[in-house]
Amino acid sequence: MRILVFNAGSSSLKFGVYDMGAAESLCLKGSFDRFRDGSCELKLTVGGARHDAVLPCADLAAAIAAVPGLMAAHGVSGVDAVGHRIAHGGPGFAAPARLDGPTMAEIEALTPLAPLHNPANLAAIRLAMQVWPEVPQVGVFDTSFHLSAPGFATTYAVPEAWRAAGLRRFGFHGTSHKYVALRAAEVIGQPPERLQIVSCHLGNGASVCAINRGRSMDSSMGLTPLEGLVMGTRSGDVDPGIFGFLSRRLGLGVAEVEAALYNDSGLKGLTGSPDMRDAEDRAAAGDTAAQLAIEIYAYRARKYIGAYAAAMGGMDALVFTGGIGENSASMRRRICDGLEFMGVTLDRDRNMRVDLADRAAPELQAWGGRVRVIVTETQEQLQIAREVAVSLRAAAPVRLSLPVAVSARHVHLSPAHVQALFGGPLTAEFDLRQPGNFAAHQRVRIEGPKGGFDNVRVLGPARGRTQVEVSRTDTFALGIEAPVRQSGDLDGTPVVRLVGPAGAVETDGLIIAARHIHMHPDDAARWRVQDRQEVEVRVSGTGRDMTFSDVTIRIQPGAFTEMHIDTDEANAAGVYGAAEGALIAGD
Repeated sequence: MRILVFNAGSSSLKFGVYDMGAAESLCLKGSFDRFRDGSCELKLTVGGARHDAVLPCADLAAAIAAVPGLMAAHGVSGVDAVGHRIAHGGPGFAAPARLDGPTMAEIEALTPLAPLHNPANLAAIRLAMQVWPEVPQVGVFDTSFHLSAPGFATTYAVPEAWRAAGLRRFGFHGTSHKYVALRAAEVIGQPPERLQIVSCHLGNGASVCAINRGRSMDSSMGLTPLEGLVMGTRSGDVDPGIFGFLSRRLGLGVAEVEAALYNDSGLKGLTGSPDMRDAEDRAAAGDTAAQLAIEIYAYRARKYIGAYAAAMGGMDALVFTGGIGENSASMRRRICDGLEFMGVTLDRDRNMRVDLADRAAPELQAWGGRVRVIVTETQEQLQIAREVAVSLRAAAPVRLSLPVAVSARHVHLSPAHVQALFGGPLTAEFDLRQPGNFAAHQRVRIEGPKGGFDNVRVLGPARGRTQVEVSRTDTFALGIEAPVRQSGDLDGTPVVRLVGPAGAVETDGLIIAARHIHMHPDDAARWRVQDRQEVEVRVSGTGRDMTFSDVTIRIQPGAFTEMHIDTDEANAAGVYGAAEGALIAGD
């Protein structure tokens, strides 16, 4: 399958053609950049050879129109699909989408939230539809990756009527951050689900993302791509009170202030140029405004990195990408300096000798550094091509029925804690449907700083490590914030007190169990799903029909196939007893 990808940004156009067979291969890639005085710079790579030039393209529209001719000149044709990077998909696009009239209208309606990006994305789509009218056009959305972020990270503390109107944080550069997380995991040799990564996409547009165990937890951009870091022409974080201040002091209207925050702020507002290369050249020549701009840029990025490491409870890797992140050794050093207390130690020589050829992702941390410091080319186009290929290969969804079980708060204990709490072994009261598991006669009290729960069921047999499973509602009663985790993923979890008839213990392992499906291997083979695959399950007939996304398959020998949800999820879906769910999975 050959896929052409357009990545139209606010000040650049990247494109690529990929063969997405058993082995991924790049046929051609290029970028248009530095639009000035009616021309721009073209960087084109075909078969490993560079073909750089200056073309008479005054803007992104002219650059997009030039792409078909460039492809034809180098013998690249016959694309099976065109994939498009789309900046803002709002809350409705959680996955790639086929682009048609209604979908285009939805994207266009979101233009006020991404005025520098969505119009350029739409222009690329319309041109591609004219050039390749019979070829599927697929949109991949920057915001999709961040829809997994929890409500406490996406909710603004504003009146409810505003929130009901759609005011919330989204986050952008999602395709880049997703690729970076996967690439860093490859380098480290661990699955993304085991890592806590801070990804820094630093370019004309810039954002930092907290990627907690494979999922976006928070991003520096918000409702629009204005929030967060200092950018080329965008301000990043400002006090919203500036609208009233500027109205009173300078007589500026909302539209004027907003336009200036998008187009005349950031590096441009501080130095007169939106380009970090210009700022660094001027700073080296003694320009104090450029020197201050560089210090502000680095400070803002460093502040977000520290905040996100704290939010995740740790950081395994710090990854730099984007034009500045990839190419500015001095900016990487400025950002990392001062983070030694977190385990970030940069090797100065490695930092100066970065080579990103052939998808390289070199590590820059000093010898013995606890946190990996990695730099890699973002490869957004490749990630878009991957997602387009997967979406087109997927067959019509298969719907399969399975039982849904509600899991109330309970505890799994280690042998040492069984002895400390009860003075003897667990005894079974009744068997559970999962073979070899039972509900014990023994009960414990769970205590937190705010309150506790008596008579909490203990499940057996004993495990290698104690695990306490509660609902989100329970965490408020306990006064402890607990992460959503898969069973057994307990590193960095909060400590809670357990009290039994023979004693008490303080233990970590408090989690909100991620929804999951225990599945027998025969059912997995019949339904064509894999271990750790995420699927959707539609629970209906309860009066509150609901589709649960991000349900993880856990294939176990001898397992009884059933879905487990907690009491909060059951209440939301109206499940008060036995229920059935329809598993939705593609090939």
